[in-house]
Amino acid sequence: MANANVQTAANDQEVSSVQFLTVTAIFVALTYIFTAFINVRLPIAANGGLIHLGNVPLFIGAIIFGKKTGAIAGGVGMGLFDLLSGWTLWAPFTFVIVGLMGFTVGKLTENEKHQNFKWYVIAIAAACVIKVVGYYIAEVVIYGNPLAPVASIPGNLVQIGVAAVITLVVIAPLNVAAKRTGLKK
Repeated sequence: MANANVQTAANDQEVSSVQFLTVTAIFVALTYIFTAFINVRLPIAANGGLIHLGNVPLFIGAIIFGKKTGAIAGGVGMGLFDLLSGWTLWAPFTFVIVGLMGFTVGKLTENEKHQNFKWYVIAIAAACVIKVVGYYIAEVVIYGNPLAPVASIPGNLVQIGVAAVITLVVIAPLNVAAKRTGLKK
């Protein structure tokens, strides 16, 4: 009987690992796709600039599936975009900054008591701070000028603001659906 319990536990662990890898891979792909194909280049930013919807699947994945999925989806999904879209210099910064954003959103909302609108807003606000500060530092490192990155802050705020509105509108029904289908406990 003990052998059957060990086998059942091993099978459950295997299913859980496969589910995690599958869900995370889907959110990496969605983050990349929403970044690469649903975007607007900003003509006013001195250093270029891009407003995209890649943060929407990143936030949804982090809220529903947690900090690991959020970190991997953000860092890998958007880092991959940078590597494949001519923003290669930004890829290491993006991997760290956006990975940290996803981890933070997932960490702040993983507690069952924090699965509500207030905590979603707090988590996304924390991600916004990470993005603004992280990319400010990245631009100072890349351009060697502490004033030039200030021009990117409005675009970063708009990008997170739009993603926040979309995420906050769709997250409650998606969370219910994930629980109903057994994807989320």
